[in-house]
Amino acid sequence: MFGIPGKQAVTITPKAAAKIAALMEKDGHEGLRIGVKKGGCAGMEYTMDYVTEIDPLDEVVELDGARVMIAPMAQMFLFGTEIDYETSLLESGFKFRNPNVVDACGCGESIKFDDSLSAKA
Repeated sequence: MFGIPGKQAVTITPKAAAKIAALMEKDGHEGLRIGVKKGGCAGMEYTMDYVTEIDPLDEVVELDGARVMIAPMAQMFLFGTEIDYETSLLESGFKFRNPNVVDACGCGESIKFDDSLSAKA
């Protein structure tokens, strides 16, 4: 929908691909749909949901058995994002390195996009 021909909307690191593929295999899901919604102290939050059916309007990115679908309304917010999976002593989880984010809350759960980008949604 908002893509550039020949360029994937998001990239997936090998660690994230391995985790997503394992989650897909464990429960028989078609993939993981990512999006954004209003909320949090910075204004927006990422969403992640298991998918049993691929929406024809979703942008689909695949790597090493992992499949990520991007919800149509989130595509312009997520274009250029790298999805990684990090593990530390205190936490583990998916991390989004998104060039469209202009601010984030201290905990990193809530993000803010440039106002011009938000006005297009």
